[in-house]
Amino acid sequence: MKTSLPLCLALVGAATLLCTGCTSQNADSRLTNRRQPGPAVGNAVGTVVGAVGSNAVGAVVGVGEGAAAATKATFDNERRVVRTWRTETTPDGRTIKVPVEVEVDEYGRPISQPKTP
Repeated sequence: MKTSLPLCLALVGAATLLCTGCTSQNADSRLTNRRQPGPAVGNAVGTVVGAVGSNAVGAVVGVGEGAAAATKATFDNERRVVRTWRTETTPDGRTIKVPVEVEVDEYGRPISQPKTP
């Protein structure tokens, strides 16, 4: 039996909406008073631990991504060549254009001097 994609998406969406609930934080539903010293300290400590932990994890991920990018750049073998044309006159009087190719890095700086014949 073939079912259409919109029908499947609608069923998954409806099931998701039925399984999720909504919550509201009113003052009567809390078991503790956040203005008391214990819950206030706990809330502050939780905030600090969450901030420090997330920054530590972010630093580890940043170091990993930087190392991966540096490793990838090492194995970049893409050649970038800039070609210019130079006009020369042959011994028999003809004027021709000769290509001059210069290999450049990713920023356009020459890696090697152009080869002249």
